[in-house]
Amino acid sequence: MNERITTLVATALMVSGSFCALALDNPDSKYLSWPTYEGSDLELVVDSKGTHFTLWSPEAQAARIMLYDTDLNTPAVDTLDMSRSDHGTWRASVPAQLYGKFYTFSIKHGGKWLDETPGIWARAVGTNGRRAAIIDFAKTDPEGWASDKGPKVDNITDVVLYEMHHRDFSVDPSSGIVHKGKFLALTEPCTTNTYGDKTGIDHLKELGVTHVHILPSYDYNSVDEANLPANQYNWGYDPYNYNAPEGSYSTDPADPSVRVKEMKEMVKALHDAGIGVVMDVVYNHTANNDDSNFSLTAPGYFYRHRPDGSYSDASGCGNETASERRQMGDFIVNSVKYWADEYHIDGFRFDLMAIHDTETMNRVAAELKKINPSIFVYGEGWTAGDSPLPVERRALKENVSKMKGVAVFSDDIRDAVKGHYSSAEDRGFATGKPGLEETVKIGIVASTAHPQVDYSKGNNSKFAYAESPEMIINYVSCHDDLTLTDKLAKSMPGSTEADRRRAARLAQTIVFTSQGTPFMFAGEEVFRDKKGVHNSYKSPDSINAINWDLKHKNADQFDYYRELIALRKAHPAFRMTTAADIARNIVFDDVKEPNLISYSIKNNANGDEWKEIKLVFNGSDEPREVKIPKGDWTVIARDGSIKADGLGTTRGGRITVEPVSAFILARTK
Repeated sequence: MNERITTLVATALMVSGSFCALALDNPDSKYLSWPTYEGSDLELVVDSKGTHFTLWSPEAQAARIMLYDTDLNTPAVDTLDMSRSDHGTWRASVPAQLYGKFYTFSIKHGGKWLDETPGIWARAVGTNGRRAAIIDFAKTDPEGWASDKGPKVDNITDVVLYEMHHRDFSVDPSSGIVHKGKFLALTEPCTTNTYGDKTGIDHLKELGVTHVHILPSYDYNSVDEANLPANQYNWGYDPYNYNAPEGSYSTDPADPSVRVKEMKEMVKALHDAGIGVVMDVVYNHTANNDDSNFSLTAPGYFYRHRPDGSYSDASGCGNETASERRQMGDFIVNSVKYWADEYHIDGFRFDLMAIHDTETMNRVAAELKKINPSIFVYGEGWTAGDSPLPVERRALKENVSKMKGVAVFSDDIRDAVKGHYSSAEDRGFATGKPGLEETVKIGIVASTAHPQVDYSKGNNSKFAYAESPEMIINYVSCHDDLTLTDKLAKSMPGSTEADRRRAARLAQTIVFTSQGTPFMFAGEEVFRDKKGVHNSYKSPDSINAINWDLKHKNADQFDYYRELIALRKAHPAFRMTTAADIARNIVFDDVKEPNLISYSIKNNANGDEWKEIKLVFNGSDEPREVKIPKGDWTVIARDGSIKADGLGTTRGGRITVEPVSAFILARTK
């Protein structure tokens, strides 16, 4: 997320004097003695005996509940005093099922009553999430929900990730979608652009991705749900209620049941189409500080602080949460379990994951696997600033081997292929910059140890930090920073659009044929841009929306992506699951020219029908000659074209590889 610049903080900074000061004078030590509560009844339970409220707030001097008939702008119809209970909790019960009512909590702290809060465990909320709601969740289940399930995933390397935002994907008139910017947009079949090309969920099926990674869908703070015609936009990395869906994506934010039901309908429609759903989660910080739901429930506990008592800010957003404290760690674990269970979510992407500790991330992955063995977890293996959490405990990409069942994004392949994210003008391997070959190879082998890869020459990483390719997510672009289209426009001045589309094909071919899991940004298959805006988190639809008529204009680009995905899905050689297999089966050729990489995947790798796959990447603007062993080769990709079942045949020998292109061959014997 780029409301703040996500920067990988150097280890030298992390162990600097300022960090040591944080460690030696820790104002958070007082929270270590607080009791914690592991019960499953926090917030609200409705059963045959009535409605039961439970609030964890160990230092509260008193606690109460306000009951309302509506979600906004009405006085409380009743106030319930809560009684102190076990392990820092407060409780109150009513001998009636209060379905249809709304409620808030308030605690007395330091001699005064704090502002009302829906609590940190509100699962249903009204407009703008200010009041929690009591609903019957069984009535929100779509028809067939009991048997609903996402695609089976044996290994995360079999996954093809497609990152999208609800509004970006459907709001443009060219989408042909009725429920623009809503959960329901992904339930509409048979939608087309102006030219009759498929859009919406049919487009996803046609493209062939296995999972959509959807930007935050929980209730966030920045969009006024009472004034949606104002054309507000936000990525949603400003959490307010972590366990309730965002109201602006529903057709009626004032009705708490509608947002729940419509999100479930979206998930089911995607599952019925064979597509899994990844939820983008942001447990590392909150939108507010002293007036956040966390602070109004247990002041101070859920955050890390500096020695002077101010909020520590590794998120770059004003605060950072303290996952190493048991109640916060439990909150994260139980929250993702709730989304997986209630909404059938298939995977979770953690924003600024390195703010969290590795122990919590291990718990997240292990508990989710108990619910659904096909669930997977990945995240950003960096922070946006320093933190009191010791470096060795952070869920950094360098520490990914300490986490089982968790993957991290590869900034190695990202910056090497297209140019560094921090400089719009910087070129990468695919756009003619020499000296990045070894870093690209690090990406190809998924940051695992390989006898032919020299990590001392890596730009971002100096050691093989991944024990398995299942720990690595490969990408060249995402919602953060410039789209690939915009990056190429800024780093290739004087180029034609055809030149830039060609470079994009090469860049994505490297990503999709590398070991690890491929990830792409929505709309780049039709060469979408964001008009050069790199941090579009609150830019209008005119910047962020995908123009689906580009699918007609750039049909060849879409076809290339579709064939590239089909190639990867058809051949397990691109989807190895162990570092040993990669080291044994990938053999790099001794290449002297800059901007040229040539290698083979041998030995029917990972049970592939192809005995050998030869891949040559030419990132220069000049043709390069390579020597291919004699044999019966099928040409899979050449000169900006690709076809998963072959473009033709060759006998090998000396072959010219065209500029800025991938050359891929395969043979069965």
